[in-house]
Amino acid sequence: MQQSVRDRGNKDGEGEVKLLTGNYAVAEAVKIAKPEIIAAYPITPQTPVVEKLSEMIERGELNAKMINVESEHSAMAVVFGAIAGGSRAFTATSSHGLAYMYEMCWWVAGSRLPLVMAVPTRSIGAPWNIHADHSDVMLLRDAGWIIAMAENAQEAFDLTLQGFMVSEEVNIPYAIGYDAFQVSHAVEPVVVRDVEIPERRQAYSVTPDTVIGLNAVTTTARHYARKDLMVDLENSRKVIERVGREYPEEYGFYEEYRTDGADYVVVLTGAWAGDAKEAVDQLRSEGVRVGLVKLRYIRPFPYEDLRKMDGEFMVIDRASSGNRGILGIEVSSVRDVAANVIAGLGGIELTQDDFYGLIKRFAEGRLSGVVWYP
Repeated sequence: MQQSVRDRGNKDGEGEVKLLTGNYAVAEAVKIAKPEIIAAYPITPQTPVVEKLSEMIERGELNAKMINVESEHSAMAVVFGAIAGGSRAFTATSSHGLAYMYEMCWWVAGSRLPLVMAVPTRSIGAPWNIHADHSDVMLLRDAGWIIAMAENAQEAFDLTLQGFMVSEEVNIPYAIGYDAFQVSHAVEPVVVRDVEIPERRQAYSVTPDTVIGLNAVTTTARHYARKDLMVDLENSRKVIERVGREYPEEYGFYEEYRTDGADYVVVLTGAWAGDAKEAVDQLRSEGVRVGLVKLRYIRPFPYEDLRKMDGEFMVIDRASSGNRGILGIEVSSVRDVAANVIAGLGGIELTQDDFYGLIKRFAEGRLSGVVWYP
C-alpha cells in the first residue's frame, strides 16, 4: 500500500485508528450500518467476516440476527426474504460460494432490492485454489449489481459503508470486492469512521398485510424490467459520486495516478494497484511518461471517461474471458487497447519489479496484444 491512512488524513477529524484485516474492517463497517439480518455460509477467505460479526452480536455490540444456513444459495435466499420484508441485511461469500448463489443474485437484482455483500475475491477451480484473483466477483458483471473494488482495508471499510447508502437510494444490490489474503487477511491501520447511515430505504416491502404480485411469469415485463435495471445501474454513478464527495474522505468513481501528460496509461483494479503505482513512480523518475487508472467500480463502468483519456492503453487483468481479460474486453469496447496483460491468476503475485518490467516493455513497444504473464 503506497500511501498510509495517516498520510491521507481524515477530513472531518473523526474516527479511531485500529489495526484491522480487510475482513475485520468490513465487519466494523457492517456493525455501523446496523443490519437486522445476517446470513452467510463459511468459505475461505470470507469466513472471518461473519465470525467477527457473530462475536459482535454475542457481545451485544450489534443487534442483529445471525441465521446459519446450509449453503451460499440458502444464504442469499434468506437475505432476499429479509430485504423484501424491509429489513437491512448483509451477506458475504467468495469463489465457488458466489457461483453457488449466482441464481439468487439475479433474483435480488431483478427484484430491485437493496443489499450489500462482501466478496473477498478468490480463484475459481479447477484446478483447486484458495488464493486471489478476480474471477469470482466478475461473475456479477452481467447480473445487475453495482461492483466496487477496494485496494486495501481502508477502502474495504469505506466502500462497504458507502454501499449501504448507495444501494438503498437506487434499489440495486452492491458488492464490495477485495483481494483474498493480501487484503482480507493482511493487517493494516484503518480509520474506523463514525459515519451515520440513513434509515433503511427501499422502493417497496412485502409484509403480512401486503397484497402484492412479485416476479410473476411474464414476457414483455421481463424485457422492460431488465432495461430499466440497466438504465438505473448506469445512472447510479451519479449517486455513487455524490456519496463519495459527501463522505468524510472524498472518494472518486475511479482514481487517476500521474496521468497528466502521460503517453502510456495502465488500467487495473484491486490490491496490486499499490505495487503498480510504485512502478509508475520509478519509471516517471527515469523520464517515462506513464500514468495509471485504478478502477474503483466495475459496474457501472467508466466507459466514456476512459474513451476521452489521452495516451496508449495497457490493461492488466486478474480474470480472463475467451482470448482477452475481462477488463480488456470492457475497455476495448470504447477505445484501442494496445496490450492486455492477463496475470496473477490463482494467487500468483506481481511485485513492483514485475510491474516495472511490464510497463517498461510496453513503453518501449516490446509488448502488445494479449499477453499471459508469467
